[in-house]
Amino acid sequence: MIMQPKSLLLICKTPKSGMRMITMGLMAMLKREVQDVAFFKPLVTSWEDDTDIQFVTQHFKLKQDPKTAYGMTIEESKVLIAKEQDQTLYERILDRYTLLLSEYDFVLCQGTHDMQDDILIDGSFNFKIAKNLQIPVLEIINGYDLKTIEEAKTAIDYTKHISSSYSITLLGIFFNRVSLEMADMLKEQSSDSLCIFALPEISELDQPTMADIVAQTGAKLLTKDRSMLDRTVADSKVAAMMLEHYLGYLEEGDLIIVPADRSDILVGTFLANLSHNYPSLAGILLTGDTLPAKSIDTLIRGTDIPILPMIALNTDTQSAAFQVENVSAEITLHSERKIALVLGLFHDHVNMEILKKRISLAVPKTMTPVRFTYMLYAKARAFKSRILLPESSDERILRAADNVLRQGLCDITLLGNPQSIHQRCGLLGLDLSGAEIVDPESWEHMEKFVDTFYELRKHKGIIKQMAREMVSRTNYFATMMLYLGYVDGIVSGATHTTRETIKPAFEIIKTQKDVTLISSLFFMLLDDRVLVYADCAVNPDPDAEQLAHIAISSAKTAKIFGIEPKVAMLSYSSGDSGVGADVDKVRQATHIAQTLVPDMMIEGPMQYDTAIDPKVAAQKMPESKVAGNATVFIFPDLNTGNNTYKAVQRSADAIAIGPILQGLKKPVNDLSRGAELADIIHTIAITAIQAAEGKATS
Repeated sequence: MIMQPKSLLLICKTPKSGMRMITMGLMAMLKREVQDVAFFKPLVTSWEDDTDIQFVTQHFKLKQDPKTAYGMTIEESKVLIAKEQDQTLYERILDRYTLLLSEYDFVLCQGTHDMQDDILIDGSFNFKIAKNLQIPVLEIINGYDLKTIEEAKTAIDYTKHISSSYSITLLGIFFNRVSLEMADMLKEQSSDSLCIFALPEISELDQPTMADIVAQTGAKLLTKDRSMLDRTVADSKVAAMMLEHYLGYLEEGDLIIVPADRSDILVGTFLANLSHNYPSLAGILLTGDTLPAKSIDTLIRGTDIPILPMIALNTDTQSAAFQVENVSAEITLHSERKIALVLGLFHDHVNMEILKKRISLAVPKTMTPVRFTYMLYAKARAFKSRILLPESSDERILRAADNVLRQGLCDITLLGNPQSIHQRCGLLGLDLSGAEIVDPESWEHMEKFVDTFYELRKHKGIIKQMAREMVSRTNYFATMMLYLGYVDGIVSGATHTTRETIKPAFEIIKTQKDVTLISSLFFMLLDDRVLVYADCAVNPDPDAEQLAHIAISSAKTAKIFGIEPKVAMLSYSSGDSGVGADVDKVRQATHIAQTLVPDMMIEGPMQYDTAIDPKVAAQKMPESKVAGNATVFIFPDLNTGNNTYKAVQRSADAIAIGPILQGLKKPVNDLSRGAELADIIHTIAITAIQAAEGKATS
């Protein structure tokens, strides 16, 4: 029986082949499938300065020490090659690689790809590394100039030949930067013996961002908001004409290069960027040894217009334009929009299942936070739910929508005036052209909403005029869209209270079949595991039966999201040691849950330390299958649950995703008004999965 490899080596022979893109796509898949992944480069200039090592270890939150992510420095290798001690070189690299292989479930290796012109380190070096280390290979080919499928087949045959000549295992070939038509034709070339993948050319990935320009030219940042630097620069233009002539040359994504004393151009550029009649610009680069006049700066900053990114170079305009022209596009730790675009691109065009069959992926023992996140996103992508975001006036919501669409996590619907939303997106450098925008004020189905809501609530004394007024409110309108099937789920709460978000859902959506109680949970992402806490947001003081149903719902939700439910019913005592009304309630709730769902792994009452710490569990509940290994924690009341989740969140620096509502027929989830971008994206992905699971079980 042939053992499947637990490592891969990525190699390419030409520059701009997309090595980092392919590395990102593969690493995202690996983080989802296995417990611990390592990254390795046989040769580096130095590990501290190697941008691949720094990017991969930090972005993917690898446990690995970056110092272990390389085999040898280039200078060290050249000394050995010059002395004709090639075998010693390979042995030293093999030693460091083997150490990683023994400590991690999988090792993703990246060959040299930026030294093609080096006399000693030539194009054959990667093949020699693969042969000596016995690593299977994935070749990356820059397919930008491919015109016919025959040319592609020739490249495939040559790659197979060269691999065979070095006696290495070629698992597959990535053709990057090809046309969409070529991508479709190349997929047909894939076989059981050789995986062929194809990614289309995306012009934005070949365009620098404002951050790239700052980093590579040393320009001074005048804008305080660094998030604005994630805009891509499609082209640069020197503003030398009079304002009325200059405006006619503006195009989408332009960087305007202008002397700092051209006040007319500065004011005109900001107004043009605000105007519906002109394109959205990337930023402004000021030249010369001066800054804008104080009056101009005061004028611009005194408006509510989102400030265009503004940077400065202390040089003449021509030299500045030359420097900008030589800036290369990069994917860095701060390239959030490009990273999202790459991951979405992989999902749309790369079928990893055929590759996964040919490599060894150890089954993970636990659900780690990073693995949970990647699993979450992969599952959301598979369903393509439509999620409604009612709070389009909030910048965080717009940025989250942009990111979600780029990653392909789900379809997005926004509430608001389309013109206003598109204008604000242009000012923020976002692309929401893929989102549906619904304006409640011109919604053609408003009368249907009013009539339906009236029928649903007339038993509560609602009259038609009241129904009309209530449906015109943002969250009621959103909930009616969900109820009538125009969207699959709602995420709100960035600017609305929890009550404003969930009250319409309680009144209109109602509970699932066989569910008697709507409750909530938080996914708690700790350093080494993901736990479920419930109920920490909805039910103040549940009785025994309600507590049992919270436990049952939470176990089901945990399982949906890849967490094996081991349910601990929490109290102030463990086992049979405690007495009193509160502990009796938990004991009774545990019995009810065990009766309703006999195969569920649930025990209680137990204290928190007994539930989570195997050593404490061994003393207090040695026969328990849950104690010490609990993954789902059910708190006896809201006071205990809410305070505990916040204490763990702040004290253990944990990420708390939620509250996630469970038990509704269709998902509505609440955001904290202090939610950050990642929180919103996580919640959208969770809602998309809940929506799909709800459809599957309804």
